[in-house]
Amino acid sequence: MVEHRVIDVNGIRLHIAEEGTGPLVVLLHGFPESWHSWRHQFGPLAAAGFRVVAPDQRGYGGSDHPEDVNAYSILHLVGDVVGLIHALGEERAFVVGHDWGAPVAWHTALLRPDVVRGVAGLSVPPPFRGERPPLRAMQERFGGRFYWNYFNLPGVADAEFALDTRASLRRLLFSASGDAPDAGGCEGALVDLERGWLADMTDPEVLPDWLTEEDLDELTESYAKGFTGALNWYRNLDRNWELTAAWHGAVVSPPALYMYGDRDLVPAFPGTPELIAGLPELMPNLRRDPIVLPGCGHWTQQERPNEVNEALVDFLTGLSD
Repeated sequence: MVEHRVIDVNGIRLHIAEEGTGPLVVLLHGFPESWHSWRHQFGPLAAAGFRVVAPDQRGYGGSDHPEDVNAYSILHLVGDVVGLIHALGEERAFVVGHDWGAPVAWHTALLRPDVVRGVAGLSVPPPFRGERPPLRAMQERFGGRFYWNYFNLPGVADAEFALDTRASLRRLLFSASGDAPDAGGCEGALVDLERGWLADMTDPEVLPDWLTEEDLDELTESYAKGFTGALNWYRNLDRNWELTAAWHGAVVSPPALYMYGDRDLVPAFPGTPELIAGLPELMPNLRRDPIVLPGCGHWTQQERPNEVNEALVDFLTGLSD
């Protein structure tokens, strides 16, 4: 049974959900999500002999929402993960991330391989640092229409999403899922700057099978404090590029697993297909070729829980022997 508590970590308070005993597995959610995005993973991973912990990351849900935008850099986020592992009484853990949680997981393995027994990323591949700051690169390529740049307009996306939180989340989740008719193309990441990002997203009359009204209720409640904390992660993208200069060219050394859906828009981002194709050569401890889930959109572990659980259990148990 999943239990909840709040724990002091890295100068802030994090709400965590946990179940099971055994080697620690930390599950890191993305945007716009919460610990609840891992609801299908707790039981199977706990049954396989693992202690499963999923936090609301800083700026999300029941965890602290620092006001300073600079408090959301990748170094803060990695610090939260390392601090959480130690606060839970462990020296090392397996780290699994989806969407924004994947870069946090990859960077934890990159910056602190001594505390990472193995790392898995869903949707977003490992963080090989580019030659140019990402916000600047996307600004030049798409004229400010890429959603990362839109999210950097002060208060704009915050207000758009908060106007009707439940409807915003419903549109965002459906439109990036494998159920959306136009899923899988990078076009979905572009914003009409006059009308907002949600304007052209479908608001489904019926939720897809993988998302219930109760799930949407839970997620909506987690955004009671608004979207600013979550959006502040995007407002540090160029700063993260500056902060990680010392790791340019470095590779993730712990044992690794990567999986994504073939209808996910993220793997279609500029340069990402080439990166994914080269991962077996770039990643010294990638345990198998990237796993591609047919018909799956962006919400990997929610849309395809059985396949994700099978792959994670196989990967984690193989490293626990």
